[in-house]
Amino acid sequence: MNNSNLWTKDFLIDSGINFLIFYVFFLLMVTIAPYAADNLQASTSEAGLASGIFVVGALAARIFAGRSIEQVGRKRLLYIGLFSFFVSTLLYFAVSNLTVLFVVRFLHGVGFGITSTATSTIVTNIIPLERRGEGISYYMMSTTLASATGPFLGMLLNQQGNFNIILGLCVALTGVSFFAAFFLKVAEVELSKEQRTAMQGFALSNFFEFKAIPISLIGILIGFSYSSILSFLTSYIKEINLVYAGSFFYVVFSAVTLISRPITGRWFDQKGENFVMYPVFLVFATGLLILSQAQQGVSLLVAGAFIGLGYGTFLSCAQAIAVKVSPSHRMGLANSTYYILLDTGIGIGPFLLGLLIPVMGFRGLYVGMAVVAFVCSFLYYYLHGKKAAEYTEQLVAES
Repeated sequence: MNNSNLWTKDFLIDSGINFLIFYVFFLLMVTIAPYAADNLQASTSEAGLASGIFVVGALAARIFAGRSIEQVGRKRLLYIGLFSFFVSTLLYFAVSNLTVLFVVRFLHGVGFGITSTATSTIVTNIIPLERRGEGISYYMMSTTLASATGPFLGMLLNQQGNFNIILGLCVALTGVSFFAAFFLKVAEVELSKEQRTAMQGFALSNFFEFKAIPISLIGILIGFSYSSILSFLTSYIKEINLVYAGSFFYVVFSAVTLISRPITGRWFDQKGENFVMYPVFLVFATGLLILSQAQQGVSLLVAGAFIGLGYGTFLSCAQAIAVKVSPSHRMGLANSTYYILLDTGIGIGPFLLGLLIPVMGFRGLYVGMAVVAFVCSFLYYYLHGKKAAEYTEQLVAES
């Protein structure tokens, strides 16, 4: 990059597209299960599958999108993703039974996976190298804003009892994102003949960026720990009689994440990743520990603040690390590798942790997840932290 300006037209457009597709994701994620149960007579498990199969489609798409993005072209892949996302959104209107719903949800997840891989890869090239930590933190605020407002609006519209209103809004938002993509200028990577040859075939290295795997392995554990919040917080706050305070948990979580990300991202660039990452694991573990012992609403919301600061900072900074350690022509693979492993942890967590709850109880579960988060600080040291300065020197030399 020739200048250090972060707030460019292309940065805002790419972040806006990311916000819109995640907004659609959250709108449907909180309403599709009730729709399946009420309109298609789905059982609880079938309604859960209708919700979760979207993630399966996204994971499958990311594996191939990360592999092919530099060969197909970043903007072309973005068009492909947005088009498939738009068409599959329209297909919801044709759903008449559960089987069709499962297929549509899977295809919608595929469109989402392709699009989110493209937007995250495009933005890493838009952001000036010396502001990458800060830039990715701002970019991921688009996801946080969607997660803070999308579910609220989805539940509000769902109370009106007309799912078609929600679908109409999703179609409109997806259409806006597709239109916005035409104004996005994308710098493509020119692959050498040797690089193109190396990326042919079905070798494992053509689907995953090995240099991004160490930080992504930590992402599995952090995602695994966070899944305990996503899946069981509602049941937990009912058990401890803090339902009213619990309704504000994600408000506090999102607010702290939004406020802290620009600050921690700037620290990442100025002081290095270790300055940020070691406290992140401690803060996240502390939040889970406070949550496990919550007796009053105040302590529950304090836990939400700590968890938002820890988990929110980890997401953006870990992605910045995955891109930092990877070759520039494999940024797409680095991004997809990171998100695939992170989502794997979030995906397998509810099933495995659900087996532990009858034995440990909710409080014991969150203590256990606090231990996992704390152990991640040591794992981070061995997988990346002790070599962080070496990576920085190498990056400076290459630039």
